[in-house]
Amino acid sequence: MKNIYLFGECMIELMPAAQDQSSTLMKQSFAGDVFNTAVYLKRTFADMNVHLVTAVGQDPFSLDMLQYFENENIGCDFVFKSTTKIPGLYSIQLDEQGERSFTYWRENSAARQVMQHIDDEVISQLAKGDMFFFSGISLAVIEPSARAAFWLLIDQLKAAGVQIVFDPNYRPRMWSGAKEAQDQFELALQKSDLSLPGVDDFQQLFGMTTVEEVNQYCQQFGLTELIIKNGEQGILVVVDGETSQFAISPVENVVDTTSAGDSFNGVYLGARIEGYSVNDSISLASKAAGFVIQHRGAIAPADEFNRFIKTQLELV
Repeated sequence: MKNIYLFGECMIELMPAAQDQSSTLMKQSFAGDVFNTAVYLKRTFADMNVHLVTAVGQDPFSLDMLQYFENENIGCDFVFKSTTKIPGLYSIQLDEQGERSFTYWRENSAARQVMQHIDDEVISQLAKGDMFFFSGISLAVIEPSARAAFWLLIDQLKAAGVQIVFDPNYRPRMWSGAKEAQDQFELALQKSDLSLPGVDDFQQLFGMTTVEEVNQYCQQFGLTELIIKNGEQGILVVVDGETSQFAISPVENVVDTTSAGDSFNGVYLGARIEGYSVNDSISLASKAAGFVIQHRGAIAPADEFNRFIKTQLELV
């Protein structure tokens, strides 16, 4: 049975209770880019062992969060419990097109100190995994003083044969400046086997506006698999030097784009590690993302998503 470890942060999510955002009442849930990826991966490929590597507190929100992880069948063996910190929190506002904006409170987040909990014993367990996934947000969240230890962890896992996967999610406010983020992203790309960049993130960070520019930039890193996402304009895939272009069917009823890339990532990675072809993996992941953005919040209702994805798997 495959073991996939996803390193990052889960947060308390607040969003307007009313779909038209006319009410001041807020609905509370849990989400975060890496956690969202884990959920959609596990829901689609239930026979995989999907584990989060993160830290929470010991407060009531943290206990509820842990229960939420378990409800989604996410492994919690490497969800560490801080005695002094709590989960981060964010709120979402949506515009009429379903595009989102965020306000964050994460200065006291336990996930910032997750590397303090990762010792030789933990590393030896992670090294037995098949895949290790992290994101640009994962890098930004951990304390800068812990990054050297994180890169050492990545080197050890890679040497053990674990597939390293990086999603270059870029949030400018989480970095001291663009140069800091650029340096860390370049390290991540150098050490990764597979990456799933979005043109929008590279436009913000590097000024690149096309999939061709992103592809040309990434060629220096020797990635075995590169998935460049460009919204409705399609996806460019480079696998072992072979390039393919995939069209995306536009979604008419876009409600909330919060977890579009995360759901794509989870389903794509699960499909690839299960042995699906690139074509089938892209098709399945794109359909999953299209379904997710027709629902409010980062995590679509489980029953609805599971029915949908079961039908799609039967068609592959």
